[in-house]
Amino acid sequence: MRKIISLICLLLPVLAFVAEPGALAAEPESSPDIRLNIRSDAPDRHIVVKGDTLWDISGKFFKDPWKWPKIWGFNKDSIKDPHWIYPGDVIYLDRVSGTLRIGEAATGASSTASTDTAQAVGGASSVVATTEANGVVRLSPRVRDLHSDHDAIPSIPANAIAPFLSRPLVIEEDELKDAPTLIGAREGRVVLGNDDIAFAKGLPSDKGDKWQIYRPGKTFVDPDTDEELGVEAIYLGKAEVTNFADISTLTITSSVQEVHAGDRLVVPSIEDISTYLPRAPESKISASVISIYGGVSQGGQNSIITLNKGKRDGLENGHVLALYRKGEIVKNEGEEYTLPDQRYGLMFVFRVFNKVSYALVMQTKLPVQLLDHANTP
Repeated sequence: MRKIISLICLLLPVLAFVAEPGALAAEPESSPDIRLNIRSDAPDRHIVVKGDTLWDISGKFFKDPWKWPKIWGFNKDSIKDPHWIYPGDVIYLDRVSGTLRIGEAATGASSTASTDTAQAVGGASSVVATTEANGVVRLSPRVRDLHSDHDAIPSIPANAIAPFLSRPLVIEEDELKDAPTLIGAREGRVVLGNDDIAFAKGLPSDKGDKWQIYRPGKTFVDPDTDEELGVEAIYLGKAEVTNFADISTLTITSSVQEVHAGDRLVVPSIEDISTYLPRAPESKISASVISIYGGVSQGGQNSIITLNKGKRDGLENGHVLALYRKGEIVKNEGEEYTLPDQRYGLMFVFRVFNKVSYALVMQTKLPVQLLDHANTP
């Protein structure tokens, strides 16, 4: 009796893990449209390597990689933590359910024994329960490797958006008015660069000594309503405070453009790239391209574009929108006709402000132009 009680106690964590809702082993929901979305040249499996992204992996198997939750068999409430795909994992295509799975290669069922593995979440070991032909359950520990969140593959190419995650990009009216300001340098210098000493007013001492320098740029205006959406922030460089006072002293540690008196200071804010999960918005979004980073009139794949919609309109990090070109007007037999809008690409929203958003162009068949539309795909 004592042996039976001990065995039950050992098996309780195993049973609890297997029954846990939302576990990766759970059977995902499927739908006919996802099965039809499988690429004709989709492989049966893919081994994850360093440099892969969720978008790339989904695109190897499916025509629409942005249908991320359905492809991976998750619902919207179970994609909070994406740190579960690592180099070396094997991704299998389940053609019946139209979903992808992470697992080991099937070795076939044994006629004399079956094995179940339970891993304690966050632990460094697992328990293997083997049921032999005579009904005896044999338990044995197994060491497993732990992955760091830093090893997890990101949703999209990290290097494409990393420089934009710590920069303000858009300054709303109140923030612009209250931002600390550079007031000048010694000896009447008007142009500053690397290693130069500058002075600023309005610098709080409770936000650290690392700051970024920016200059107010053009004002974003909604092309449909003429509403002012914010002021573009032109990134100039970095500075470190060496003395806090009414007039604080700073050293410019790096600069990408000339720094002048009147330029503003802001605390950098780093966002986590790997938490951006590709998915379509749940509501209907219709936005316009109001700017292409770099001040150019056209963009291509991996270009950064600005949209006239933001948090207040329901946009979130990770939302995927389709790019559309407005239909041309043609004449035929004296009559004018407007051709249907042309869908030509996809974008991935990676940084959202209240009234505007920034997106990375993931796929495009045409150059992205100002005032092109971005809609829920």
